[in-house]
Amino acid sequence: MLRTTTCGALTLQNLGENVTLCGWMQNSRDLGGMTFIDIRDRYGITQLVFNMNDNADLCAGARSLGREFVIKVTGAVVERSNKNLEIPTGEIEIKVTALEILNAAKLPPFLIEDKTDGGDDLRMKYRYLDLRRNPIRNNMILRHRMAQSVRRYLDALDFIEVETPVLIKSTPEGARDFVVPSRMNGGEFYALPQSPQTFKQLLMVSGFDRYFQIVKCFRDEDLRADRQPEFTQIDCEMSFIEQEDILNTFEGLIRTLFKEVRNYDLPEVPRMQYADAMKFYGSDKPDTRFDMKFIEMNDIVKGKDFPVFDNAELVIAINAKGCAHYTRKQLDELTDFIKRPQIGATGLIYLRHNEDGSLKSSVDKFYNEEELARWSAACQTEPGDLVLVMAGGTDKVRKQLSELRLEMGSRLGLRDKDKFSALWVLDFPLLEWDEETERYHAMHHPFTSPKPEDIAMLDTDPKNVRANAYDMVVNGTEIGGGSIRIHDRTLQALMFKHLGFSTEEAQKQFGFLMDAFEFGAPPHGGIAFGFDRLCSIFAGLDSIRDVIAFPKNNSGRDVMIDSPSTIDEKQLKELKIKTDL
Repeated sequence: MLRTTTCGALTLQNLGENVTLCGWMQNSRDLGGMTFIDIRDRYGITQLVFNMNDNADLCAGARSLGREFVIKVTGAVVERSNKNLEIPTGEIEIKVTALEILNAAKLPPFLIEDKTDGGDDLRMKYRYLDLRRNPIRNNMILRHRMAQSVRRYLDALDFIEVETPVLIKSTPEGARDFVVPSRMNGGEFYALPQSPQTFKQLLMVSGFDRYFQIVKCFRDEDLRADRQPEFTQIDCEMSFIEQEDILNTFEGLIRTLFKEVRNYDLPEVPRMQYADAMKFYGSDKPDTRFDMKFIEMNDIVKGKDFPVFDNAELVIAINAKGCAHYTRKQLDELTDFIKRPQIGATGLIYLRHNEDGSLKSSVDKFYNEEELARWSAACQTEPGDLVLVMAGGTDKVRKQLSELRLEMGSRLGLRDKDKFSALWVLDFPLLEWDEETERYHAMHHPFTSPKPEDIAMLDTDPKNVRANAYDMVVNGTEIGGGSIRIHDRTLQALMFKHLGFSTEEAQKQFGFLMDAFEFGAPPHGGIAFGFDRLCSIFAGLDSIRDVIAFPKNNSGRDVMIDSPSTIDEKQLKELKIKTDL
């Protein structure tokens, strides 16, 4: 080894020892007769001291070093006179007797420090430099610790880690596939898996009753802060179980991760029906760190000749506690917020419950004080509260008010990243109608089992058939989802029929799974957690990019290696592919 120890290991207990360190030059301070240099590696930072009176040549060599030079130093551990108690090595320094430059470095394009002057694009281009910074490196360490904790927990419960193929068959459901041309089978293509769904079901048919893997998945979809074209799942499946077994097993996993990685005691995870999540929060992934539930106002506000309410399918409100002092400017900001194209609302109505007890509304000319008092009672307001009201079509206005609720939660400081609230959301609809294709699609995937008592409604009332499906939500982010699977051919064929597959299409796409069900498939179910999302929540980040070593940008590009890129004409000919752009 070139070094005897690391840059984060030495303390006062090592005084007098002669050590050798290797690392990167972080910065230097020239104080005339003495030069101080900070040397950094993955483990920490240590101060080096060079004295002109002791060794002028050595000190001159130290002064010639630039930022990010890779160096090797040998010297004695001595006590620092000006201690820095904020770092583990802050009470000692190395009195250097030998210096070797292992590799010189160009001046980096941004500061390799916790607070850098590099923007996102620059840091993405030089990601290998960005990874030297403590915040990014600590994210990678957190990710590693989480992966190890997952494996320990599941191994203790007899789960077997099994790798599934990366080159698979394209399927028509879900997001667009990334496809890979086959040279040996001209004109045919593999797809990269959006998830290992069918393979883990086949493992259950094979008798591997407890499977997991931490697996790469791929989806060709538009990107945002919590999406990447390639992402990682904790993928799990179990046989001979019911929904309750899945919930208990994987609630245990999440609580274990919080304890081992964050030293956070996550309480027992409450459960909420999908219908209630939509009714009270307008979202199937509600942020329950704060309350602010929706209050339905139809019975109270309709019939007063106010067209906005009278013509609306649903009128709903939230009580923003302590916000009655909001100025006209602040209320206009909220109105502009919900009018953004991403939200699409047309307006916002409010009711102030003033500190003196009086009530003031933006629609006073339609509602007298007695009627406004009914608003106040329904919303359980107190002096100082502000009621925000929206109206429209049921589904649309719930989504719009959900966005406003989250905005108010942020403004009021109720979405603390160091506070965690988890929730199981249960009993999703099995199917959702797609206006563009004019047919039903599976809300989760085609292999999700309907509630046994709802199967008869597939022919008569498909939109109200509930799925044996469940999501785990943490702080308003879906971190995992799964279902009890269909495990017999007859029901699976019925499901394909209601999804618009002909018998021939179903056989072509999923015949291998249907055939497998005829050889004794056990009842089974599973769940997949978004590992990147989970890591970002644990790290207190809004984006998953900084918990991925080499992420893509919002255009799906790796600007560091300039990918995707064109390929040689010879390769295209071998693949029997012509491009037409």
